[in-house]
Amino acid sequence: MPTSPKLKKRPNAPTYDDVVSAAKQISGHAVRTPLLESPLFNEKLGGRLLIKAECLQRSGAFKFRGAYNRLSRLDDAQRKSGVVAFSSGNHAQGVALVSQMLGVPAVIVMPKDAPEIKVSNTRAYGAEVIFYDRDTDDREKIGASLASDRGATLVPSFDDPFIIAGQGTAGLELADQAKELGAKLDAVIIPCGGGGLTSGCALALRKVTPDTEIYAAEPETFDDTARSLAADERVSVKPDQKTICDALMMPTPGEITFSINRKLLTGALTATDDDVLRAMKAAFNYFKLAVEPGGAIALAVAMSGAFDIRGKTVGVICSGGNVDAQVFAAALNVE
Repeated sequence: MPTSPKLKKRPNAPTYDDVVSAAKQISGHAVRTPLLESPLFNEKLGGRLLIKAECLQRSGAFKFRGAYNRLSRLDDAQRKSGVVAFSSGNHAQGVALVSQMLGVPAVIVMPKDAPEIKVSNTRAYGAEVIFYDRDTDDREKIGASLASDRGATLVPSFDDPFIIAGQGTAGLELADQAKELGAKLDAVIIPCGGGGLTSGCALALRKVTPDTEIYAAEPETFDDTARSLAADERVSVKPDQKTICDALMMPTPGEITFSINRKLLTGALTATDDDVLRAMKAAFNYFKLAVEPGGAIALAVAMSGAFDIRGKTVGVICSGGNVDAQVFAAALNVE
């Protein structure tokens, strides 16, 4: 009888060396996204803000990094059998694009309410999309069942050592680019859903810039990492919570990701949906970036005062730009 996925031994957490290995693995395939600065915006904020524009990454989000690091390490038999992933959209697109590049069949389990741009792009990259109900279905069980039935490799959206290490390359680049600018980072703020980007970047940043404070940024209604850090154990947010940050609607931190974040993060900060809309507008006005709600959460934290940026040099990651037109229009018109 097959072993339940929940009973399998947890893989070892990745290390800084794994992030360095991932950087080599994805080199020449992932974009070294720019680190942007606006003197006018700095004057408004009273501090120096550096934006790592992962919304300009291939597939429109940082997720390409982890997807390439994971899928490129499959052996020939695994590539032939294909992969299954579950995602609200950005991991879906990353896995779909890498699968297309490597000739790997891909099935993606996506929520029925995923932004249309994320669904259409995932299909355009050649992946099969299977929908689930975010409120009533268990996407992990659906994904595991599909993988078992098809003999495919399951590619989690965050709780996987190769995925975490791949996402951490964004933090490695950010630190290198800040150094190139002569900037000493007082803090880095990172969007956090399941914790893959946050934990991977924390592995990199703690090693190369150990005095820098590292914060997770979450929607105030999905503050599971903040709650878990306070409790020193994984806890979940209450059911039926909502946010415009569709990419960050994970109710509980990942097991591997939280094992890293509880050791390496300085803390976790939150912002409201209105803060997020204002951050999306600012990203466009000052940096000419189209950033999706979840991708703007770290900027929202820096702008709202949840983190006091005055007199400091702060890096924020804008993690994705896959936003439907009507949502982006609403952000541009917010007061």
